[in-house]
Amino acid sequence: MEANSNANGSMEEQSSLSPLRGPTNPMVSPLLTDLYQFTMAYAYWKAGKHLDRAVFDLYFRKNPFGGEYTIFAGLEECIRFIANFKFKEEEISFLRSTLPPTCEDGFFDYLRGIDCSDVEVYSISEGSVVFPKIPLLRVEGPVAAVQLLETPFVNLINYASLVATNAARHRFVAGKSKLLLEFGLRRAQGPDGGISASKYCYMGGFDATSNVAAGKLFGIPLRGTHSHAFVSSFMGPDEIVDKALRSCDGSVTCEDFLSLVQTWLSKLQAFQWSNSLRGIFGETNQSELAAFTSYALAFPNNFLALVDTYDVVRSGVPNFCAVALALSDLGYKAVGIRLDSGDLAYLSIEARKFFCAIEKEFGVTSFGQMAITASNDLNEETLDALNKQGHEVDAFGIGTYLVTCYSQAALGCVFKLVEINNQPRIKLSEDVSKVSIPCKKRCYRLYGREGYPLVDIMTGENEPPPKVAERILCRHPFNESKRAYVVPQRVEELLNCYWHGNSDKAKEALPPLKKIRDRCIQQIDQMRPDHMRRLNPTPYKVSVSAKLYDFIHFLWLNEAPVGELQ
Repeated sequence: MEANSNANGSMEEQSSLSPLRGPTNPMVSPLLTDLYQFTMAYAYWKAGKHLDRAVFDLYFRKNPFGGEYTIFAGLEECIRFIANFKFKEEEISFLRSTLPPTCEDGFFDYLRGIDCSDVEVYSISEGSVVFPKIPLLRVEGPVAAVQLLETPFVNLINYASLVATNAARHRFVAGKSKLLLEFGLRRAQGPDGGISASKYCYMGGFDATSNVAAGKLFGIPLRGTHSHAFVSSFMGPDEIVDKALRSCDGSVTCEDFLSLVQTWLSKLQAFQWSNSLRGIFGETNQSELAAFTSYALAFPNNFLALVDTYDVVRSGVPNFCAVALALSDLGYKAVGIRLDSGDLAYLSIEARKFFCAIEKEFGVTSFGQMAITASNDLNEETLDALNKQGHEVDAFGIGTYLVTCYSQAALGCVFKLVEINNQPRIKLSEDVSKVSIPCKKRCYRLYGREGYPLVDIMTGENEPPPKVAERILCRHPFNESKRAYVVPQRVEELLNCYWHGNSDKAKEALPPLKKIRDRCIQQIDQMRPDHMRRLNPTPYKVSVSAKLYDFIHFLWLNEAPVGELQ
C-alpha cells in the first residue's frame, strides 16, 4: 500500500521501424511445442504439402468459472513470438537427434529457413469480452509453419485469458470503488505463472501487484506493507535506537518520536472510557507498538500496519492509531491498516468506528476515512459474502484463489484447421460442441438500441457485412430451431490484422498494457448486466449467417460417412 512503482508501461507499442522484442519469457521459443507438431511438419514436407496455404481458428468452447463471458488476453505475447520466430542451430541439432533417423536432411534445411514472413494473424483486440466458438485468432500461412505455432499460441492465450477473466470476475463482485491488489506471487505455479498472473490480473481490472518483477516489466503499480514476521521480530520499545523524525515540512525535528507515540496511546486509553468505545482495550502489546513505530520512522509518508499479529481490537488498532496520531502531529498522514485474519466484516466495522471516534474527539481531519485493507485467502465467494454482510473494507489483497484459478484449471482453447488451399474443412464429432465451423470467416458484434451487444455473428469471408438498421437473420450454428432476426444499431467487426508478414496489408499496433486494461473495463461496462452476474447468468448469443449455416450443414453431410444397417 505504500511503495508505488512508475505506472508507465515498459511493454508499450514500438515504432514500426524497430523490431518487436521477443516474448516476456525467454523459454518461449520454437521448441516450446508438442512433438507431434514436428512429426506433422515432417509429414507435410515429405508429402510436398508444407507450403499449402492453410487457415486455422483459435477459439474456446465454453466460458470458464460457470460464467457467460471471457476476457481475451495473450495476443501481444503471440505477436512477439512470431516476430522473432527462428530456429537456432542448436535447436535444429536437438530435433535431428530426437526425430527418427529416417528423417531426411532436407527437412532440417527447411526448418533453418522457416520464419513467419508468410504468416498473417487476424485477432480480436486484447482485453475484449469474448464468447465461445468465435475465433480469437485467425492464422493464415503455409500449413507446416502455422502448425508449429499451434501449441505456443494456445499456451500463451489459455492461461492469460483464464486469469484475466478471473480478475474481471473479482472486480465485478468487489465493485468499482474498491482497490484490488494482486498478492499471488508466492502461491503461483512457478515464476512464469507469477509474472503472467500479475500482468493479466492488472489487465482484468486489478489496481496493483506485490510482484516487483512484474512492476519493472510491465509498469504495474506496486503495493506492499510488512508481514507478521516484522511485527513479531520486535521484543519491545528498547530496540528502537534512532527515535528522531523530521516533520513533513522539514521545519522541526521530533527527537523522541517513540515518546510522542506513547503519549498518544495514553490519551487513547483514557479517551476510550468517555465514549461509546467502552474500554475495548487495556494494555496493548508493546512489542507490536515498537514494530509499528519503527516502520513509521522508516516510512512516515506511507505508514500502513498489519494489525492482526496479536489482537486486532485490543492491540493492533489502538497501537496503529497512536502511531498515526503521532505522525499527524508532524504533518504526515498514515495510509491505514491491513487485516489478514478473523471476521473481516466485523473487524473492519469495529476499526472504522474507532477511527471515526478519534476524528470526532481529536479533530484529526479524514482520520475516519483511514484505508482498511483485507487479505486472507479471499475469493469471489468471500467478496460476495462480505458485501451481503456489510463491511468497511476499502481494498482487498487477493492471492491464491486468483492466480491459480482455483475453481477452473484451464480455459480449453483449441486450434482447428478451417480451410486449406481455399477449400473449407470441418472437424466432426459425436459431441456437437466439438464440431468446428469451417472456412475463413469474418466476425461481427451487433449492438441494440440501448447500446448493449446483442449477438456475435460469423459470416463467410465474401459475404456482405451486416449493416446498421438492416435486418439480418442470425442462426445457431447447430440448432436449427434457434434463430432470430436482428436490426443492429451499431456493427463492430471483431477480427483485425495484427501481423501481416511480408504483405502490404495495414496492421493494428500493439497498445500498451494500460490501454488494454482500460479497454477491458470499458467492455465489461457495456455488457448487459444479466450476462455478467455471478449466479445464473444469461447466455450471450453466438450465431452464424443463414448462408454460413447452410454451408456448415452441407459440408457436414458431405464429409460424414453414411452408415449401413444389415
